[in-house]
Amino acid sequence: MSPTGGPAPPGPFDVLVVGSGVAGLSAAVRLADSPDAPNVGILTKGELAQSTTRWAQGGVAAVLGGDEDSTDLHLADTLAAGAGLCDIDAVRVLVDEGPARVSELIALGAAFDREASGALARAREGGHSRPRVVHAGGAATGAEVERALVEATRSSAGAVLERWFALDLVVSDGVCRGVTARSPEGQVVEVRAGHVVLATGGAGQLYAVTTNPAEATGDGVAMALRAGVPVADIEFVQFHPTALHHPAMPRPLISEALRGHGALLRDGRGARFVDELAPRDVVSRAMAERMAAEGSDHLWLDATGLADFSVRFPTIAASLAQVGLDPSVDWLPIAPAAHHLSGGVVTDLVGASALPGLWAVGETACTGVHGANRLASNSLLEGMVFGVRMAEAVLAGTVGPSPTGAMRSVLEGAGGDIDGRPAPSVALGWPGSPPPGSGDPAKDRDRLQRAMTAGAGVVRDRASLAEAGRVVSELAGGWRAGGVAADELANLLTVAAAVVSSAAERAESRGAHTRSDFPDPDPTWRCRLVHRGVPGPTR
Repeated sequence: MSPTGGPAPPGPFDVLVVGSGVAGLSAAVRLADSPDAPNVGILTKGELAQSTTRWAQGGVAAVLGGDEDSTDLHLADTLAAGAGLCDIDAVRVLVDEGPARVSELIALGAAFDREASGALARAREGGHSRPRVVHAGGAATGAEVERALVEATRSSAGAVLERWFALDLVVSDGVCRGVTARSPEGQVVEVRAGHVVLATGGAGQLYAVTTNPAEATGDGVAMALRAGVPVADIEFVQFHPTALHHPAMPRPLISEALRGHGALLRDGRGARFVDELAPRDVVSRAMAERMAAEGSDHLWLDATGLADFSVRFPTIAASLAQVGLDPSVDWLPIAPAAHHLSGGVVTDLVGASALPGLWAVGETACTGVHGANRLASNSLLEGMVFGVRMAEAVLAGTVGPSPTGAMRSVLEGAGGDIDGRPAPSVALGWPGSPPPGSGDPAKDRDRLQRAMTAGAGVVRDRASLAEAGRVVSELAGGWRAGGVAADELANLLTVAAAVVSSAAERAESRGAHTRSDFPDPDPTWRCRLVHRGVPGPTR
């Protein structure tokens, strides 16, 4: 029986994966395929196939041989995009092991686009020096990756708990022992496990304009923060520069592959104003500045010169047709939209967090791969590579973290952070006794999103961040437990507090973090900012 007298909770599990995106399912499939497969449970607040992964358009960046590309070039491009904060060992793992993971995914049945010769088709995207991005359906790669992994998971995993919402970590004697979770019927129970894997994705729903689905509420990062588990690089929120300017939410993405094929960015006068193949942070910042100068809320992507658009990009063509746009004759209205976190729960190179028994993979994790800004199409690759590494570490009996990757910024005596210096900690709190919010989760979520977009978006400054922090504090005072909507709001508020505090602390502009009052990078800030816990809405 459960503590509340209802049915007994599921489990216990050897491994409980929280989330069902590319990282979590890659881990689950590898665990299930081992000769001595552990008892694996997958807990997801939606359906198994309902994750941010399915919204990924561009593809998977990997050097698969047969051309002039190399893993050294992929590494160099990733380091350049990360603006001095990448961990080079983590990036080396990503680019070296990525090709094998892509090959394994193809073996599972993932169907990537191919040339007439039968070779894999490859696109070039922003920040890449070579065309190395493999894709499916032109711009439906995430859906195909997810389809292949979901099919493999359903045929091999133990228990799949759909429509279960993980609330908080269960910690006993300094070890993570499971999670508390809300069942589909609304009952709160403990789900016990020897290992808990946070694979809950990002937090795009912090913002009013985002490419992320409604489920992307930062749940894993918030759970870790409330348990005092270190989180880093959370101020680096990447905005995708070319989201369709349209009332639909999440905003439809206009893949970077279009720019790789020659599409041009134009301002209101029709002039080009930025290198279309620069990294996302550079393009988004240039767009924000041009929009501010023009007093406009969008710019334009000119794809009229691209031949065979509907053949190359059938998914995008269909999406545009639904809103009455023909890319062969129409310029496409675009604006930046919140896309990915570059930071998250600090891990070592096999996904271990600072809390024994707790692991993190994918967008929930801070491995050190991304630094201050994600290189396009490294995200699906990261989930595949580090999900498998985490699974193999569990199978090998690994307990606790090693001083590798971003974890060097946390472990004492591990050699320090970037350049060997210790990583500063960011102290957070909810100031004073804030007035109560409305108590209406939907209304308060909308207010939070508007405040974060205005104050902690593409361009920030001290005053805008202070105003965003004030709204977060007020809403935290009005939070009330009860139901998934309120639980998601609590997580968004927790992550928002971390984003705002880190952004206010980092007095420079670097990567996806732009401060108009500190417009240049400062070498003294070439370090990670680490949160070691956030007091806030508690259950």
